Amino acid sequence: MSMRAAGSSDRSALTLSGALLLGGFVVNAIQRMLLHPTGEEDNHEAIFAAYAASGAWVATHLAEFLLVLVALSGLLVLCHALRREAPSLALLATGAIIASAGAWAVLQAVDGVTLKQNVEAWAAAAETEKPTRFADAETTRWIEWGVQSYFRVLLGVAFVLVGAAIVVSRLLASWLGVLLVVGGLLSLVIGVSIGYEGLESGFQDAVGIALQLVILVFGVGLLVVGLTSREPAAPVAGR
Repeated sequence: MSMRAAGSSDRSALTLSGALLLGGFVVNAIQRMLLHPTGEEDNHEAIFAAYAASGAWVATHLAEFLLVLVALSGLLVLCHALRREAPSLALLATGAIIASAGAWAVLQAVDGVTLKQNVEAWAAAAETEKPTRFADAETTRWIEWGVQSYFRVLLGVAFVLVGAAIVVSRLLASWLGVLLVVGGLLSLVIGVSIGYEGLESGFQDAVGIALQLVILVFGVGLLVVGLTSREPAAPVAGR
């Protein structure tokens, strides 16, 4: 399907959407690399010790919470631009994005605050209390698995719906919509895998890299279209 000529409001929306999507995800990836402790996610004793020792844990999760919301707001701006030509899909996508944001808020509260308090209490406990404190931390971790799984599924649904709206509309090239649908399916697969396997698997690592590349290419494509698309040609007088 060919793209229609973008008006000034469309160009502004696409540019803003691409900037928010790229800015949120890229800056978040950078701050996570710098501040977030890494290790074997499902080796609870080792990773809990790393979390307890982290002085930046709460701050990096607060940053992560805000930056992903920035990225999701970029998708909301895109839905607003798509609503004229794909109103039903844009409305459904908006609902899925808002639901994803709600799940994301719960996930960061559990991971960024509750788990941190649990692992610090475990690390500081007397030897006789450590098994109980460790069990508390593991319970919180498993709650995190559940919320993370459902967040990934909701985000996947949002991506699929936005991608479908792009394909149906003429605002963007169809391949960008297809690309986002693929990203949505990858997110869905990760969500299901977390529900069964937890947060660590080679499969999730491989699919996660593919998903990050999809989001990066989509965001760049969106930004380029917004910055380079031309106004529709003005009608010639007398015709």
